[in-house]
Amino acid sequence: MGLTAKIRTRDGWAVSHAVVTVTDMAGTQVLRAEADAEGAVRDTTELAPGPYTVIVTAVGYAPVASSALVTASGRAELGAVTLARQGGTELPPPGPWTIDPAHSSVGAVAQHLGISSVHGRFTEFAGRVEIAPDEVEKSRVDAVIRAASIDTGNGMRDDHLRSPDFLDAEKYPEITYRSTGLTAAGADRWTVHGELTLHGVVRQVDLDLAYLGTGADPWGGTRAAFRATTELRREDFAMNYNQVLQAGIAAIGTTLKVELDIQAVQGEALPQA
Repeated sequence: MGLTAKIRTRDGWAVSHAVVTVTDMAGTQVLRAEADAEGAVRDTTELAPGPYTVIVTAVGYAPVASSALVTASGRAELGAVTLARQGGTELPPPGPWTIDPAHSSVGAVAQHLGISSVHGRFTEFAGRVEIAPDEVEKSRVDAVIRAASIDTGNGMRDDHLRSPDFLDAEKYPEITYRSTGLTAAGADRWTVHGELTLHGVVRQVDLDLAYLGTGADPWGGTRAAFRATTELRREDFAMNYNQVLQAGIAAIGTTLKVELDIQAVQGEALPQA
């Protein structure tokens, strides 16, 4: 006898802090139970046969109400109950996530000669994501990039980018980003607010973030995928070098499009190659 249920997110993860409240048809509460660490509810309270209303709530999630029928045996099996993030927004399960450099990319695109683009990437970086358990907006991202790891596929150009004309990698070896908050921008989209330190200059920079989902990897771990973009003005970070061609066209554009494709592994462990 009693009530059983499994409380899950849309990605299938347990909601361990969910509360199940059961009322009879007169609106009187007859049962209240909390989910365990696996998101399971197993309550042995004896209920009279008949229809009931079941309400499932959890901090950070929209409540769900449904009907349940208690059989003559005194049992009600709700099965899996899916909770959506408050406002329809989704993120991975709470806790620490470690960015996997081997399966992520940090790229930048600059306009060249006014007619084409040059694509570059940083090959050395690391970072950590902390998903807050209750107020998702308090989640954090911290990342560091080795400035000297810039790679555009041309050694002479890369050396110039490492020089004081641009990154000045010897004087400012690290590029860092530390988030200060999140704002929901859709069901699976967020604006990440944070501080970017580049070329010795600190500026507020927002990232347009899309959460692509969560799943198991071949090494027994769990991964979450994100894509983020932003646009930077070089002059905001004291990188004013340019060469004006005879036609009056700048050799290098004044803005940079930053494109991040990130995989993060759940926990603090180092990712597998």
